[in-house]
Amino acid sequence: MTERNGIFITFEGSDAAGKSTQSRLLSDALRSDGHDVVLTREPGGSPGAEALRELILFGQAELSPRAEIMALFAARQDHVDQKIAPALRKGAIVICDRFTDSTRAYQGYGRANGDPAIIALIDRLDAMIGLVPDMTVLLRLERAQARARLAARGGREDRFERDTEAFHVRVADGIDAIAAAQPERFLAFDAAATVDRLAADVAQAVRARLPVR
Repeated sequence: MTERNGIFITFEGSDAAGKSTQSRLLSDALRSDGHDVVLTREPGGSPGAEALRELILFGQAELSPRAEIMALFAARQDHVDQKIAPALRKGAIVICDRFTDSTRAYQGYGRANGDPAIIALIDRLDAMIGLVPDMTVLLRLERAQARARLAARGGREDRFERDTEAFHVRVADGIDAIAAAQPERFLAFDAAATVDRLAADVAQAVRARLPVR
């Protein structure tokens, strides 16, 4: 990826941890500070990537593990090319609900149980895109609380939300392993806090890391 002037912030965590809500609230807070903010999500974020999102999350046909990873990175590449990279070049703060860490956690640890060959594939594809977040907000939530939130939310479950408890344990462990290996990038929070309290804590931590204008 070409040189960028903006800041790239991602949100990671388990299903129902509140990533979409908190990424939106952070974008609102930073806009109120006068920043140019672009809010987006993965899989998705561009028209092509949104079409692939439907296939990956809700498609009737099961993809092989490697095909699923490649579909996610195809969506990611289009998202970066069409939306994220142009915004960063213009100096915006880009906030993305999920990015490559989710692929490592869900596909690398959850699906493949940490298979080194699968992790290596993800790393190679990630290197081709060449975009590392400046900050990653990690929202941690106990699985029992996540299940309760998902049940209360209702609506259409995607294929990952429907997966086994063992899968979700591996995903959570994977996210923690990724964060432990890169502590300088991650800001971790207890997602069981109230929405307003969590939003205030996230905004305070992110503001403290932003360059002085």
